[in-house]
Amino acid sequence: MGRFLLRRFGLALVTLWLLSIIVFVAAHVFPGDVGRRILGPFADPAAVASLNHQLGTDQPILSQYWSWLSGAVTGHLGTSLNYRDSVASLLGRAIGNSAKLGVVAFVLVVPLGILGGIVAALNRDRFLDRFITVAGLSAAVIPEFVWAIVVIILFGVVLRVLPVTAQAPEGSGVLTQLEYLILPAIALVLVLFGYIARITRAGMIEALDADYTRTAALKGLSWATVIRRHVLRNALLPTVAVVASQTGYLIGGLVVIELIFNYPGIGYLLFTAAQKKDFPLLQGGVMFVGLVYLTATLLADIAYSLLNPRIRYGSAE
Repeated sequence: MGRFLLRRFGLALVTLWLLSIIVFVAAHVFPGDVGRRILGPFADPAAVASLNHQLGTDQPILSQYWSWLSGAVTGHLGTSLNYRDSVASLLGRAIGNSAKLGVVAFVLVVPLGILGGIVAALNRDRFLDRFITVAGLSAAVIPEFVWAIVVIILFGVVLRVLPVTAQAPEGSGVLTQLEYLILPAIALVLVLFGYIARITRAGMIEALDADYTRTAALKGLSWATVIRRHVLRNALLPTVAVVASQTGYLIGGLVVIELIFNYPGIGYLLFTAAQKKDFPLLQGGVMFVGLVYLTATLLADIAYSLLNPRIRYGSAE
């Protein structure tokens, strides 16, 4: 297990380093001048050049990358060019907001998706199976911004049962914050339900047709015991990987949802940083999102190996 974890951790570090190169180069490819963006289109060229020199954006790209990477390794992500505040503090507030929305959506979509896949598999080729499969996949192919508009119109404008923004008033309690987060969470559930339900259904059907399931049933075990002890343990293996990838998305990939619902999360912050050509904030935010994805994948690998030891031993060789 130690070799397995060490191998996965090493791969995660290499991936994160490659991501840092891609993000840094991509951020500096954007057209525009940082000093001009900050001072405005009518600023004196000498003042613009002086500000670029002060910020270090006129240095060679390799020098800028090394300076940023050495600071990031020690935990110093620099100062936002647009907000003139620490990148770490800005990301901390945005991450907290995105985590709240992600947790609400996760708590709703994962149990519903797994339950939907189980029910569909147990009713294979019947009406309930076809209904869950078709409805889930149909909802998944509709873009998230469309669902966001639909739920805003339905629940916020027509029925007026939920607020149309996700940002609760300052000092609101937990229940009030939850009320404001329900609407964007519903939009995310509609998008993600089909993926989780489909993978769970496929895993359940494969496990139900396996020899060990028939053997357990022939031993005289009740059908509920067979499902609980033998089928679910193996059927949920593919679902673990899907849930892990969706976890990373729920924390760092909600750009459209956060923009539509005017929610100050990490996606909204990254969009603003890209618009303003705020290199330190953009790089720090994207690196955090990459870290979230890698962490979720690593945890999924660990859970997967615990459920199926053959994978752990094969990877450690």
